[in-house]
Amino acid sequence: MPLVNTGDLVSAAAAEGRGIAAFNVITLEHAEAIAAGAETAGAPAILQISENAVTFHGGTLSAIAAATAAVARASSAPLSLHLDHVVTGALLRAAADEGFSSVMYDASRLAHGRNIEATEDAVRWAHERGLWIEAELGKVGGKEGEAPLDAHAPGVRTDPEEAAAYVTATGVDALAVAVGSSHAMTQRTATLDHTLIAALREAVPVPLVLHGSSGVPDEEIRAAVAAGMVKINVGTALNTAFTGAVRAFLDADAKTVDPRKYLAPAREAMSATVAGFLGLL
Repeated sequence: MPLVNTGDLVSAAAAEGRGIAAFNVITLEHAEAIAAGAETAGAPAILQISENAVTFHGGTLSAIAAATAAVARASSAPLSLHLDHVVTGALLRAAADEGFSSVMYDASRLAHGRNIEATEDAVRWAHERGLWIEAELGKVGGKEGEAPLDAHAPGVRTDPEEAAAYVTATGVDALAVAVGSSHAMTQRTATLDHTLIAALREAVPVPLVLHGSSGVPDEEIRAAVAAGMVKINVGTALNTAFTGAVRAFLDADAKTVDPRKYLAPAREAMSATVAGFLGLL
């Protein structure tokens, strides 16, 4: 089916009091697995490509974007295309021409005032082109190249009053908040601050986004959605499933050289992971 607008998927989920999952695409197999998992679950999903993934593909967005969009259009599930954790203006400006309906513009590493200015400029540019835009306030942490961060350390988590002012000043359509999760977790041991989530939901007039959901246990995700979280980002869990399946295959058959032999079970493992998260939500 045609690509769906990310904003429509998130708005529908928010109106119905449920979550919508967004899964990170690195390879073609990731995109295929997400589409297959969504079809299995009978649920919509967001396919998102991060700036780190674009860098992995030689710094060129067009090829991985075109492949991901083609997979999404061939699927029977409602799927959208989202550009994730964009930090450079050039990549932001490429979004509108590559089939994306939404962008997460990440100025969270900047000083607060500069974050507001840069995000406001990004929002103005995006809205003029009909793009839905997400931003981040607080320190989720865990991204490659960042120093280790305690997700519950003082000053890390998002302040509700500050978040409300930030949304008003920037005009963003959704806000990623720091409530106890962290990027790149391979064990599901994160403990979220559900009281803070509820306070943020009360203070902030746009949907809330949970980054680093791969490290969050099922019951914590359910409680987060019940408290007001809407968009649930999942990346590392797919990579864990992918790598685990490849490692298991090659451990059992060290002579195989045809990558299709081990990429097929890797894709199936990711698809099952996607269906699991969608069923949870």
